[in-house]
Amino acid sequence: MKKNILLIGGSHGIGLEIVSLLKDSHNLFIASRTADEIGALPITHIPFDVSKDELNLSQLPEDLHGFVYCPGSINLKPIKMLDMDAFRADMEINFFNLVKVVKQVLPRMAENSSMVFFSTVAVAVGMPFHTSVSAAKGAVEGFSKALAAECTPKVRVNVIAPSLVDTPLASRLLNNDRKKEMMADRHPLKRVGTAQDIAQMAVFLLKDESGWMTGQVLGVDGGMSTLNIS
Repeated sequence: MKKNILLIGGSHGIGLEIVSLLKDSHNLFIASRTADEIGALPITHIPFDVSKDELNLSQLPEDLHGFVYCPGSINLKPIKMLDMDAFRADMEINFFNLVKVVKQVLPRMAENSSMVFFSTVAVAVGMPFHTSVSAAKGAVEGFSKALAAECTPKVRVNVIAPSLVDTPLASRLLNNDRKKEMMADRHPLKRVGTAQDIAQMAVFLLKDESGWMTGQVLGVDGGMSTLNIS
């Protein structure tokens, strides 16, 4: 039996890579604003703006075996250049909207199902100019551990905490060869991440092979969070 997987955001970057890895073996439901890259794929697309809309549950199956929340932000500025609206905006897209959708879909999560969320290496490793996104993603990590404890053993909840990944969201940080070289050199493995690096971990967490993992924050970060090579 094919499992039913819901992705919030799946038409770009990491979400699109997850779709490409699962499209032939799972029933995929992609709730996103656009469908330009996924329109020809064997998936069900649900038009959805997480900042404005309530998810239309009538377009989903009664049982969901996996859920992934992909929307996020990279708002890197000194704190003196961040007003309170910037902090609120990062909390909205990364955390509050996640909670809104989780509350909607949780009753449909099947036995032995899996939820996958995204954080950032900057929560574990203090980095300048990351105050806003680190605060929002830190909330995701705390929420996820508490949710995992509340929903066990029916639903597993895990978080992936990447370092910099070469996706459209990070394009301004990697828009020339010099920037790419500098960013790669900061990582022990001497490269930035790819969408596939992160998608492969997400797919693993959705599958039964990770069935004894819940409440975890997994660093997929080129060694950034644990190795000091300076």
